[in-house]
Amino acid sequence: MVAAQNEGAFVQFDRVQKSYDGQTLVVKDLNLAIPKGEFLTMLGPSGSGKTTCLMMLAGFETATHGEIRLNGRNINDVPPHKRGIGMVFQNYALFPHMSVAENLAFPLDVRGMTKADKEAKVKRALDMVQMGKFANRRPAQLSGGQQQRVALARALVFEPELVLMDEPLGALDKQLREHMQFEIKHISDNLGITVVYVTHDQTEALTMSDRVAVFNDGVIQQLAPPDELYEAPLNSFVAQFIGENNAMEGVVTQIANGRCLVRLDSGDEIDAKPVNVSRVGERTRVSIRPERVEFSKARLRPDAHTLKARVEEFIYMGDMFRTRLSVAGNDDFIIKSRNAPDQTRLQPGQEIEIGWLPEDCRALDAA
Repeated sequence: MVAAQNEGAFVQFDRVQKSYDGQTLVVKDLNLAIPKGEFLTMLGPSGSGKTTCLMMLAGFETATHGEIRLNGRNINDVPPHKRGIGMVFQNYALFPHMSVAENLAFPLDVRGMTKADKEAKVKRALDMVQMGKFANRRPAQLSGGQQQRVALARALVFEPELVLMDEPLGALDKQLREHMQFEIKHISDNLGITVVYVTHDQTEALTMSDRVAVFNDGVIQQLAPPDELYEAPLNSFVAQFIGENNAMEGVVTQIANGRCLVRLDSGDEIDAKPVNVSRVGERTRVSIRPERVEFSKARLRPDAHTLKARVEEFIYMGDMFRTRLSVAGNDDFIIKSRNAPDQTRLQPGQEIEIGWLPEDCRALDAA
């Protein structure tokens, strides 16, 4: 059983389901074990079930079926304020009439701490997020980034073992958002806390997480470390949702020795790694990452697969070039190549030959 296999898990979802209307399940039979100290991100499009899972763990939503356990204890019927969980929201949820220090002291007041203990913990938490000199300011006197730091400090001030974050950086600009990603990760690593983080931002998930759970339609499609998720997607949804991906449709014509032959709808035949196909005649969507494709034969092994292509667009992006091609009936085939002195600059309309290694091309489900 799932529960028996994951007895050491710090957070445990055991066959958890959630329905709001008694008919449609927004979370379907979720089994998930999170070890202590892990930074786990729940990633997925809107309506995929990720936020509902976080709200059930926080206690703001009740599971329709199944058990949620924290450190081995069933918390299904434990109210939110008694779960000892830190929370960080996108809208910060700071009290506007309180100073920064008073905002941080609030969860300590609820726990009945002495004045000396409160002052020490507030100072430590503010120093942790580099906001010590702002202790007497009100939230309205702070920038968005500073408010988010205060919200993070408030979630950490009572030293919880588990912190939940719901799209905490969504309101920040790109540069500050990227800076805060690394800051949150460093703080969580230094404190050794367990973090469950919800986002729809793929880059954020890949940057910060120990593991990522990719949700769609109430089900975890794949649970893996970021590099495995990107390099080895298990199905077409994950391949398309995580990062940029080239996809081509076809039919499996041969499977042998860890390779399969796929006849594309364009009539071209390519070699691929059979990941989510099992028989000849099955339709498939082959997946190849843009940075795995080369348009220089000198950089390819002799067994690389090649196809003819026409350049549609060549875009300079500073550290890299992004080339859009027409390949095997796909007019949006992308190649990403680094900006190097020896890199060829292509022209729209130019006919070229591109190639990749068979192991970098994955035959996935057709859906």
